[in-house]
Amino acid sequence: MEIFAEAETWVAIAFVILMGIFAYLGVHRTVLKALDNRRDRIKAELDEARKLKDEAAKLLADYRARRAQAEREAEAIVASAKADAERIAAESKAKLEDFVVRRTKTAENKIALAEAQAVADVRAAAAEAAVSAAATILSQSVKGQVADDLLGKGIQEVRSKLN
Repeated sequence: MEIFAEAETWVAIAFVILMGIFAYLGVHRTVLKALDNRRDRIKAELDEARKLKDEAAKLLADYRARRAQAEREAEAIVASAKADAERIAAESKAKLEDFVVRRTKTAENKIALAEAQAVADVRAAAAEAAVSAAATILSQSVKGQVADDLLGKGIQEVRSKLN
């Protein structure tokens, strides 16, 4: 009976008795029920996690699609703005060139008018000087009615040639 003197034997006997009491009281059913409940709860949490993961993947795909669409819209806006800027620049250049052409033409017309006026003024001054010189010369050399007739004819002749 040396076997009963060992502590390990008494531990084994106590363990067997304890397991018997647990079996009699139905503790194993309670433990199994608790484990089943925990299993069901973990399964539900995993299902919820999968569902949330699927929703997150859908949201991510939706946001990526929205971002891609927004980038396309932004590129379209930038392209439209560039086209508008180029169109406005071309219109402005054409208007500027037209303005320069009109201003140049106006300036040329003014210059031509001024030249014509200057030529007319010079001719008139020359005619006046010639008439005055002729009148002075004729009045000193010819006197009387003949002088007046010659003077009138000369003045008329000079005026008709110079104008």
